[in-house]
Amino acid sequence: MSKKLIPIESIISRIFLIRDHKVMLDFDLAQLYGVETRALKQQVRRNIKRFPDDFMFQLSKNEWNELITNCDNLGNLKFSPQTPFVFTEQGVAMLSSVLNSDKAVEVNILIIRAFVKLREIISTHKDVQKKLKNIEDKLMEHDEKIIQIINVINHLIAPPEKPKRKIGFSLE
Repeated sequence: MSKKLIPIESIISRIFLIRDHKVMLDFDLAQLYGVETRALKQQVRRNIKRFPDDFMFQLSKNEWNELITNCDNLGNLKFSPQTPFVFTEQGVAMLSSVLNSDKAVEVNILIIRAFVKLREIISTHKDVQKKLKNIEDKLMEHDEKIIQIINVINHLIAPPEKPKRKIGFSLE
């Protein structure tokens, strides 16, 4: 298997944010590794000590329903009897040790690179967002100063107020 067969963008599109973790679904991983989902889950259960909660967890029914609702490509899986396992980046790395094949190792390398690429994209996005916020703040500051300048100019060019005549009789 070569990198050209599985583009990193294809892998990135299979990474979801669930419980504040970037994760991949068990059936997506099984498909990438070229094994049945049942076989992947079986290997995980046999080696469950290698998969603590921060490496892998099972989705709740509500999380699964929300994910299906938000992702059109998962609609055909909504009637599956079990909710899927999801694997964090560390869990995916651990999978290569329980799925002991050359293909698993090669796919694992691609998936880890996809996670790294996603992290770079997010980092770049945050940097751009921060720069835009700085520009916006400066523009707001400049807008306030321009408004002050316009007010001063308007005050300077306004005709002087004529003194008001007093109404009534003055003794002076």
